[in-house]
Amino acid sequence: MDRWLRYSRLILAVSLLTVLNACAGGGGPGGRTIWHVKAVHPEGQFLDVKAIDGAGHIHDVKAIEQDGNLHVMDVKAFVRGKVLAVKILTSDEKYAPVKAIGEDGTIFDIKALTASREILDVKGVSQSGNITHIKAIGPDGSFYGVKAISRQGQLHDIKGIKVTGDAVEATIHDVSVAAHIKALPATEEDAGGGAHLAREDAGRGGEHS
Repeated sequence: MDRWLRYSRLILAVSLLTVLNACAGGGGPGGRTIWHVKAVHPEGQFLDVKAIDGAGHIHDVKAIEQDGNLHVMDVKAFVRGKVLAVKILTSDEKYAPVKAIGEDGTIFDIKALTASREILDVKGVSQSGNITHIKAIGPDGSFYGVKAISRQGQLHDIKGIKVTGDAVEATIHDVSVAAHIKALPATEEDAGGGAHLAREDAGRGGEHS
């Protein structure tokens, strides 16, 4: 539990910045480094994580390193020239819905895509304090970790975080948000065997989409 306490202290320290950025819903113009967002299949393959609109069009989802800050990175969807917030929405579902929110309140699904373009759900599946664990869900119900990967092969965990105790963390474009989605430094437990695979993937150019 110590690692979650460390996350909690870090999150509280940047809570004001996080909330302001979440309400704005966009990324800053300068000093940005883009990290790829992937799900990690148990057999070692990286699966693209994408936003999908109502017409089935596929859009990028990326983590954004701002001015060298590696502690808490925003996760955004890039849709038709817009940079959209990616959040956990309020819901009574068993697993928490992870969605991108358009400027007009349109909801975009966040999914993982296999090499054969099979579409897998990406959900918040469990909680540890104010941290929600984000996983892709395989056809057999197994969970695949979701990671941010730098071009140098660094690995961060994609997590949901809350900075208040309220059920509704924020409202963005009239959509109720339960938690923010961030890329956080990978814990030893969550990193598993993904680190060396990430370095290999980065060496091949990182992005397969």
